[in-house]
Amino acid sequence: MGGGIGLEPTFIRGSGSSTPFSPLVNMENPVFEKTYYATHPDMMTGASNQELRDRYLVSGIFRDGGIGLTYSHGERFIIGGAVPAGGVLQLPAQTEPQSATGHPFLERREMGIVNIGTGAGTVTVDGERTELAPRDALYVPMGSADVRFEGERARYYLLSVPAHRAYPLRKLTLADIQPMERGSLETSNARKIYQLILPHTCASASLCLGMTILEPGSVWNTMPPHVHERRSEIYLYFGLEAPNRIFHYMGHPEALRHIVMANEDAVISPPWSVHMGVGTRAYSFIWAMAGENLDYNDMDVKDICQLL
Repeated sequence: MGGGIGLEPTFIRGSGSSTPFSPLVNMENPVFEKTYYATHPDMMTGASNQELRDRYLVSGIFRDGGIGLTYSHGERFIIGGAVPAGGVLQLPAQTEPQSATGHPFLERREMGIVNIGTGAGTVTVDGERTELAPRDALYVPMGSADVRFEGERARYYLLSVPAHRAYPLRKLTLADIQPMERGSLETSNARKIYQLILPHTCASASLCLGMTILEPGSVWNTMPPHVHERRSEIYLYFGLEAPNRIFHYMGHPEALRHIVMANEDAVISPPWSVHMGVGTRAYSFIWAMAGENLDYNDMDVKDICQLL
């Protein structure tokens, strides 16, 4: 981990872009621009800020006219973005292992898609077109062979995990979901939590996904902080106007670390890690979990006084 420090930046083969990426880029598989390996909590000790960013920060996945995909060994998450920018983008086929080359990307996976852009777009799954307005979501089942993205101002956030069965394709809108209201303006964490892909809203094999929207004047999320020993979690922060930043906290409760994040950055939270954040202004974030159970309340809550 972090073993690429001091090497020259590498460029993604076949991406049509000369954007430099971390030396941890997996050049053997052009579908995934970077692979994030599972880490032990002891690896946090003595890690530099740059090493933390290399191991857990996922950035640069939203690029006009392209699809950016990264692979995490935590729950085998694939984290990505698709920005059609007026064109049509198609989810690529698999490229490895060799026996799977050319097979559909979702042959043994399910996917959640959220439009975080400023305009509507269309996602077509095996010929079935679904229009997604800003902040609409789509559950795409295992076995879907052809997934295409369109929309001038649409920006699609993609999250995929392995699945053992196919559930129905389903569109989800915030208007159809009764949000959980948590926090208060007095504690700077008034927010609405929308549970998009969970058993009581949308069936899935292992993916849990939702969106939290902070009220103006609130900046703290995920209070009280907690850990999930039986599943990993991914946060994507968005709706954060430049030049504002998020301070995302992680690590063991008694040894917190932080990563400074910008708009449309994602971060990987291992099962042993606390996750919470604070921004320089209100924002929204998408949380996604996968593991051996789909119980939203499966968490080990930590009192704020327990954090060091």
